[in-house]
Amino acid sequence: MRALLTGGGGMLGSSIAAAWRRLRPDDELTVLTRKDADLRDARATHDAVAAARPDLVIHTAAFVGGIADKIARPLPYLLENVRIDASMLTAAVELEVPSYLYIGSAAAYPADAVSPIPETALFGGRLEQANEPYGLAKLTGLIGVEYAARQTGGVYRAILPSNLYGPGDSFGPNRAHLIASTLLKTHLAKRAGEPTVEVWGDGTARREFTYAPDLAEWIVREANAIGAWPPLMNVGDGEDHSIREYYEVAAEVVGYSGGLSFDPTKPSGVPRRLIDSSLARAQGWSAHTTLRDGMAQCYRAFLETFANGAAS
Repeated sequence: MRALLTGGGGMLGSSIAAAWRRLRPDDELTVLTRKDADLRDARATHDAVAAARPDLVIHTAAFVGGIADKIARPLPYLLENVRIDASMLTAAVELEVPSYLYIGSAAAYPADAVSPIPETALFGGRLEQANEPYGLAKLTGLIGVEYAARQTGGVYRAILPSNLYGPGDSFGPNRAHLIASTLLKTHLAKRAGEPTVEVWGDGTARREFTYAPDLAEWIVREANAIGAWPPLMNVGDGEDHSIREYYEVAAEVVGYSGGLSFDPTKPSGVPRRLIDSSLARAQGWSAHTTLRDGMAQCYRAFLETFANGAAS
C-alpha cells in the first residue's frame, strides 16, 4: 500500500507517521507538511497527490487554534479550512485515489446536542459560537466526502474524533487547546511562584479528550479495512472530565501546589461535550491511555521541546 498523509507536522499527523513507521514498515508513506505543499493552493495540492500516487489518503491537515484566537479571528477558521479540504478532495477525485480518510471534528455538532452525541445529531442545530467557523468548515468537509463517495464509488470515509491531545500539541500563544493550555499555564505559574492559575469559566464544563497516539495507532492498524467502516463515525475516549479536573491533573503532573482562580465572566463553551463512539467500538476501537499518563507524556514532550524557549 502507498499512503499519503497530510498534516504530518501536526499532533495527530505526526502520531500517525510514527505509528506507520513502527507498524507498517513495508508500506510506503508520503508525509506532507506545510513546508512540502500549501494545501490552500489547488494546483500545488494536485501536484503533490499526483507525485505520491497513493492508494489511500489520510487527510488530517487543518487550520486550528485555541478558543481565544477563534473568538478574535473567526474568519480564517472557516475559509482556510474550506480551502484546504476542497483542494485535497478535488485532487483525490481527479486523480482517482481509491481510498480517502477525512479527519473531521466533534466541533461540527450542534451546541445543544445531548451527550453522548450520536452521528445522527449532525446538522441538527446551530453550532457552539466560539467553534462555529471551524465546525462549519468541517461540516462542509464531511458533506464533500459523502458526495465524493457517491460520485466515484470509491472508499471515502470520515471520522469525527473528540478533542485530541498528546505529544506534538501546540503550546503557542492563542493556539493551545485545553489540555496544552492547562499544562502551560500551570508550568508558568509554578516557575513564577504564582499562588493560583486563572481558569476561564467556573470549571464545571465537561469535555472529552482522546490521546492522539491511541487514535493514530488504530487508524494505521485499520488502514486496509476502512471500506468496512460506516460513511462517518465518532471516535472518542468514551469518558469526559470537568475543566477543573483537567487543571487538577495538570497540577499533579507539573508538580504545582498552588490553587485555581475561576473567572466566570470568560467563555467556557457548551456545558458538556461527549460523543457516542459506539460505531467505532463495533469496529474494534478502544482508547487505552489514561488521562494522567497521557498528560504526563504531553508535559514531557513540552519540556523537551519548549521549556528552554519563550514558553519557559
